[in-house]
Amino acid sequence: MSMNFLNARRGAGALLTLALVACGDDGGGGNTTIPIVTPVEPKANEYMNPVLDSDFPDPAVMRASDGFFYAYATQTTGIRVQVSRSKDLASWSSVSEAMPTKPSWASESQNFWAPDVIERDGKYVMYFSAQVDASKRARPDDGFCIGMAMATAAGGPFVDSGAPVVCGPNFTVIDPMAFDDPQTGKRLLFWGSAGSPLLVRELSADRRTFAAGSSATPVVSVRNGGPSGYDQGLIEGPWVTFENGFYYMYFSGNSCCGTGARYAVLVARATSATGPYTVLTDGSGVAQPVLQAGGKWLAPGHNGVIKDAAGAEWMLYHAIDSSRPNLIPGNTDISRRPLLLDRIRYVNNWPVVGNATLPTTTPQLRPTALP
Repeated sequence: MSMNFLNARRGAGALLTLALVACGDDGGGGNTTIPIVTPVEPKANEYMNPVLDSDFPDPAVMRASDGFFYAYATQTTGIRVQVSRSKDLASWSSVSEAMPTKPSWASESQNFWAPDVIERDGKYVMYFSAQVDASKRARPDDGFCIGMAMATAAGGPFVDSGAPVVCGPNFTVIDPMAFDDPQTGKRLLFWGSAGSPLLVRELSADRRTFAAGSSATPVVSVRNGGPSGYDQGLIEGPWVTFENGFYYMYFSGNSCCGTGARYAVLVARATSATGPYTVLTDGSGVAQPVLQAGGKWLAPGHNGVIKDAAGAEWMLYHAIDSSRPNLIPGNTDISRRPLLLDRIRYVNNWPVVGNATLPTTTPQLRPTALP
């Protein structure tokens, strides 16, 4: 028996194939070749997706003054609000339960979604979505609310402020994202889902309430009718950045999870944080995804954006691994969504993510680590 190592290419990446050649008398003196595929291993200066191979849906990310990046995520088995930290965005370690005590207005809820954290004035401020207790509803049709909690450390423990910031029917009021406008200094809160428009409203100085005289303003709406696209039915998960003189609003559309999940990241841009925003389209009015399903990764979306220590921009997002799609074996309704990472670049002042809208599946250069 002899062994030969063969290099085979698949797309942009190389796979190392081990071929076992068994020699024997088959009547014709032929050989039998049995290929065995060995997974590619990234080098020390590289990473491969996923960067966190556990359920970590709806990620938000921030750089803290303690010298770490922190990522926060929706509940998973046994944890209400997830938090992990990293020096380089590619290697993550779990920190703790970020909010060990439930808010008094959501004491019966098992649904705590899409936390977002900012650091301001030596404190950490978390906005999160939770299902309000039936006995605490201000209106009969209230479903989910956005709450606000504070901590003195990025990993928590976060303590709820005592009352929701805003509530709404069904799950229209979820997926908060706090954004301090670098041009006006205004404190803004974005949110939205469940067929409603994505909204923005100015916060007051205490960040617990809205500014006097402010109102919720629609910035991007669900598209109704016309050709099929990711921007129909549902849009959610807004994330706003300011780059190249534009405000970019990333958001996700369609169905995030479960059987038939069809999710993707879309983008709009504006010259003002509160809009009007222009959605990137394919020319026919259908929103053009900047990140969509590819390879084994299904339904990528609900992203956060952050710069590494060298100023390069990266997107963290969740996706469903088609080889292991369910969080609970046999239960197709609850998807397992690991954490992925891909670089953002710009062409004609529009972002391009990953492998030309697809999650990368081969080794990539690591982000520049924090000191």
